Amino acid sequence: MRLRDKTALITGAGSGIGRAIALEFAREGAKVLVAELNEAAGQAVVDEIGAAGGEARLQRCDVAKEAEVQAAIQAAVDAFGRLDIMVNNAGVGRSDWDTTLAINLSGVYYGCKHAAETMAAQGGGSIINLASVLGLVGVGSSEVDPYVAAKHGVVGLTRNFAITYAARGVRVNCLNPGFIETPMTREISENAAMRPHIERQTPMGRWGKPEEVAKAALFLASDDSSFVTGAPLIVDGGWTAH
Repeated sequence: MRLRDKTALITGAGSGIGRAIALEFAREGAKVLVAELNEAAGQAVVDEIGAAGGEARLQRCDVAKEAEVQAAIQAAVDAFGRLDIMVNNAGVGRSDWDTTLAINLSGVYYGCKHAAETMAAQGGGSIINLASVLGLVGVGSSEVDPYVAAKHGVVGLTRNFAITYAARGVRVNCLNPGFIETPMTREISENAAMRPHIERQTPMGRWGKPEEVAKAALFLASDDSSFVTGAPLIVDGGWTAH
């Protein structure tokens, strides 16, 4: 097990990519704190991990509120004794500017800020931020301006925190998924016109699965990536390779 004796906090772990990461980490031996605004969804993931023989706890958390992010980190330390892995996953798709920036960017900042200090004090750890391919490129649609701005910001935060905390043993990286089939992308993935359009733009010719992103997160969380920090890891089937 690649995460045996490790502890992990995952925000927005009640569905989609966050859920897949929580389940993957638990299978690899990590104790998991599910930080989720939707408590019913979060508890379902906790129960699923427990039924499979893993250990998980639920903490209600609105990542747009710094105090709640701090409380979730403290809850993980109180429950498991330390925090080895922080996954800043919680996010929204198309929404207004203030809401999108508050959740997708400020929420990541709060997670990095407080997890990095906690990890540095204990000797190290790994922070994984969920960015997007739209944190690397634009698509020419004003409808996604807030999302694109927030995800570009996540890439920038990742690099800056990585430099700041490298000497203190904390690695900070981000995942940049492409088009992944999740509840958040259902409006597009089930659209008869949009789905094949995106498949044509993707060299591998298909949408990704949350479990494929979770495998990339496992690499960044584990000691296999011990010399990796400040890196955006693209998981997009070649979409950005054009």
